[in-house]
Amino acid sequence: MSNTLTQEMIIRAWKSPAYRASLSEEQRAGLPESPSGKAMTELDEGELDAVTGGLAPSDPHTSCCCNQCC
Repeated sequence: MSNTLTQEMIIRAWKSPAYRASLSEEQRAGLPESPSGKAMTELDEGELDAVTGGLAPSDPHTSCCCNQCC
């Protein structure tokens, strides 16, 4: 495998941990930082504790669907 990374290889390495692991040490060292920041697998416990996107609101009056309370 060549040590030169194409744009396609870089993007694939950002998206696929398995592909990234298949690259040589030199290639992995040459990968630029992902523009999205950290990969999802790199969130620490504190960051995960702050995620609330999938939680229902604690106030039952704000959890109504279609403006109708259940």
